Amino acid sequence: MEKLRIDKWLWAARFYKTRTLANEEVVKGRIEVNGQEVKPARELKVGDTVSLRQGTVTRTVVVKGLSGMRGPAPVAQQLYEETPESLKSREQAAEQRRLAPEPAHSIEQGRPTKRGRRELDDAHRGWGDRWSASVDDEGKS
Repeated sequence: MEKLRIDKWLWAARFYKTRTLANEEVVKGRIEVNGQEVKPARELKVGDTVSLRQGTVTRTVVVKGLSGMRGPAPVAQQLYEETPESLKSREQAAEQRRLAPEPAHSIEQGRPTKRGRRELDDAHRGWGDRWSASVDDEGKS
């Protein structure tokens, strides 16, 4: 096999779970071959450099083999070799995520329970038993 469609290779190399997802990523322009955006039918050959974005991380791999069948992960990893620059940037991104986690991830739960809601109401009330923040009518009597 000398050439293979890029979407089929991305699926066989286990970058994407389905061939449809691989196709959509190519259409969205998140995949480049040898520095150029490609279409899903673009034929890939051994030695091509593929850049792909997975989330916030960009991976650059060199095609080492072609396979039209999706096999186990160890076999799929033999189809490509990641460049040293790509490995370094992925490690830096992982370190940055570890040191500066997303603030939203610190929220344990979305909505408070009934007990939690009562505690919040009691903590925010602060006005005693008054129904409003206006001055009491005690002095007018």
